Amino acid sequence: MFPSRTAGAALLVLRLSVAGVLVANLAAQWALSPPFWVVPGSVLLVTFLCIGLLTPYCAILNCLIELGLFIVTGGQNGFHLAIAAVDSGVLAVLGPGAYSVDARLFGRRILTVPSRR
Repeated sequence: MFPSRTAGAALLVLRLSVAGVLVANLAAQWALSPPFWVVPGSVLLVTFLCIGLLTPYCAILNCLIELGLFIVTGGQNGFHLAIAAVDSGVLAVLGPGAYSVDARLFGRRILTVPSRR
């Protein structure tokens, strides 16, 4: 079992990597002329992911964006986009971790698994 600080740091790294992959994928898709909503929307989403604010909702939105990019590109970089969508889904399920704004606002969740008898 991981100590709580290590798990919190791992979730921080996961949040940052999901945000970084989103920026890279959007930049690759709309490098020349992005639609008007892409830049402010992605900046807001990446900021929320990095600081850990509303993390499950932002991660689900990120997963939908990655799947939308998969459909728009016609399957190019399909494995890369699928892994990015899975990472976003994992982040949505795991939550923000100890080092986040969500942990300060809503408290930390600690899951305990009862032992089998």
